[in-house]
Amino acid sequence: MSFGLTFDKLLIIGIIAVFLLGPDRLPYYASQLARLVRSLRDMANGAKDRMREEMGPDFDDIDWKQLDPRQYDPRRIIRDALLEDDSPSVTLRPPVSAAVAQQQAALAERQSQLEAGERAPFDNEAT
Repeated sequence: MSFGLTFDKLLIIGIIAVFLLGPDRLPYYASQLARLVRSLRDMANGAKDRMREEMGPDFDDIDWKQLDPRQYDPRRIIRDALLEDDSPSVTLRPPVSAAVAQQQAALAERQSQLEAGERAPFDNEAT
């Protein structure tokens, strides 16, 4: 990661640091910064080694760039979701006895048919 830092920008940051910290304290803070960077790098390597250890040989097969959240474009995700194949999904239901199945079918039949002139049910509290 470069964070957009060029040599010129780093030089300006260094000059500002010299003026703000002074030449007496600058070596101490530079060593603290180096220690911080070293510890962050060690933590990242430790996490990577632990993931490799826990995942085993599958760790090397993963395309980590594919999992980078910066690559996702919401417009593309929505477009892909809308263009997906709308094949019917299989829903698993627990087994039902024949009598219960007949009762459910009769109830569904009664609920789906309205008499002539009958108004559809409406629940004021549901809206």
